[in-house]
Amino acid sequence: MNFYGSFSNQRKNLPIFRYRKNIIYLMEKYRTLIIVGETGSGKTTQIPQYLYEAGWCEDGRMIGITQPRRISVLTISSRVAEEMNTNVGGDVGYAIRFDHQCCSETKIKFMTDGVLLRELVSDPLLTKYSIIMVDEAHERSVNTDILLSLLKKVMMCRPDIKLIISSATMNAELFKEYFNENTTDDDKKDTATILSVEGRCYPVDIFYAKDPVPDYVISSVKTCLNIHKNYGSGDILVFLTGMDEVKDAKQLMEETVNRERLSRDFWILGLYGEMPMKTQMLAFETPPYGKRKIVFTTNVAEASLTIPGISFVVDCGFVKVRMVLDSKSTLERLVIIPLSKASAEQRAGRAGRLGVGKCFRLYTKVDFDNLEKESIPEIQRISLAPVLLSLKNLGIVNTLRYNFISRPSVNSMAVAYTQLHSLKAVDESGKLTKPFGERMTILPLLPMESRVLLMSEIFECSDEITSILAMLSIEDPFHPKYKDQQRLDIIRKKFSTEEGDHLTLLNIYSSFINNKMSKEWCSSKLLSHSSLMKAHTIKNQLQSYLKSFNIPIVSCKGMVGEVDKILQCLVSGFFLQSAQLDSSGYYITTQDRTRVSISRDSSINYRNKLPKYIIFGQCMGDSIRFISEVSEEWLLNTEMFENDK
Repeated sequence: MNFYGSFSNQRKNLPIFRYRKNIIYLMEKYRTLIIVGETGSGKTTQIPQYLYEAGWCEDGRMIGITQPRRISVLTISSRVAEEMNTNVGGDVGYAIRFDHQCCSETKIKFMTDGVLLRELVSDPLLTKYSIIMVDEAHERSVNTDILLSLLKKVMMCRPDIKLIISSATMNAELFKEYFNENTTDDDKKDTATILSVEGRCYPVDIFYAKDPVPDYVISSVKTCLNIHKNYGSGDILVFLTGMDEVKDAKQLMEETVNRERLSRDFWILGLYGEMPMKTQMLAFETPPYGKRKIVFTTNVAEASLTIPGISFVVDCGFVKVRMVLDSKSTLERLVIIPLSKASAEQRAGRAGRLGVGKCFRLYTKVDFDNLEKESIPEIQRISLAPVLLSLKNLGIVNTLRYNFISRPSVNSMAVAYTQLHSLKAVDESGKLTKPFGERMTILPLLPMESRVLLMSEIFECSDEITSILAMLSIEDPFHPKYKDQQRLDIIRKKFSTEEGDHLTLLNIYSSFINNKMSKEWCSSKLLSHSSLMKAHTIKNQLQSYLKSFNIPIVSCKGMVGEVDKILQCLVSGFFLQSAQLDSSGYYITTQDRTRVSISRDSSINYRNKLPKYIIFGQCMGDSIRFISEVSEEWLLNTEMFENDK
């Protein structure tokens, strides 16, 4: 069979195909092209190929395409390589944090926006690229916003580079106004233009809840059963807010269909960003014959990812976002908020790819009417410390006057500078410290994590710290498919340490290495082998950064006070995320003095008595994760963490 010919026919049938010549023409005439494309138009996979076929790589430069999520990079690069009859890593490559498949012959490169930001450090003019395409710009992630602002600077210095901004919603005028270099009233001198592309979206019938639902996880499962019993064939996509909700809904659905003896009718899957990639890819496969696929997912499936076979969407009406709630704090929380109307429409559109679809919204029509039109740009609601550090590394001196697409408040920038100063990343004038702050900008970590890694030299525990930071990068190391919670708790407890989660993660990783990274051992301990292998890769890469700084890789194992060394090193970066136990059994955070509780999967829960002082790595609403016990002396005596090197 001629697969390439088959793909050629499929490509011609996509809605974007009839705009092919116009896109090439507009790229010749304008410097910036904003494409507003409906879901299913094919813009993400096809536009890079049109540009390649039109000769935009003939001078040896690449076409670069950015995505806000890693899973999008991997799935889309694989699809485009397949359509071009080549292997990923050849003409079509990809790059995500801690992983890349590219070579000197790569012509089309997919990457996360964060990867391209890091490339700008070493190549400020992006000399390897002829065109940059920023996809899913409507999501307004902080990396996307910063990237677009920097691309504007690149275009001022490189007249030959072109930019495509792809957006699924009608915020195109904002982008056009930002990039248009025409200062006259003559539209013919515009350097930016907008092209609206129709999608292959069939009508979608919308159903609203009559009354607010008390528990949308339970309601989503009931709705799936209702669809199965009362509507036709077709797979179901269920939008929830996070990993825990996806796991809970998936388990509840499995228990329900088993109880009702319907298990033969369903193929039930989960999909979220922290899931091992191999498990994520199951959502894109055709279900076994005679089964209806149900995918419980987060907003990762809202835009660029297309899951085949979906005819029904169930929308919980909420989204989980990072947000600083206290203007005087840099403490970010993961909070659940109502989604925007634009996101609701995006979700509903997922049901209209194959034919007339149906979307069941687990909220009332009144609730929908009261939603905000667009989401708040991420840069206006998160901690700006990582953003300012990145801008400093790129040579932006006056960040207060920086030309952001959507300007954050001066107060949030001032608070971020205070945090960076307390981490010794910048001096009192706001300049990067040498070499400490400069090294922090190079590391692919958050500022607090970067400081911990660099301070591991002082505490002589760089081997242990790279293990811990690598494990923090993979989220939950336990296998997401395992359902026996009681057995899982027993095994978690065996790995746990009294000091908390960071040393528990170190225990898990060390045991994995001691057992020769065995798949069989992982299976017996209910651990995800692929996740632990990813942690192993990340650890090696973090150690390569240390070696480039001439920092030796040493272990504190067997030393006097080895546990204290590791914990003090963690405090050197995470002292801003500390909390004290109060009389009610809750913890009060140091930064914003709010009450929080320990997450249900923390090893601290196995203790008979809760520690008085702790540090934590993440705050999810009013629950904290990645917790370790520390002493009050360490938190008060911050001078012990000075590094004059």
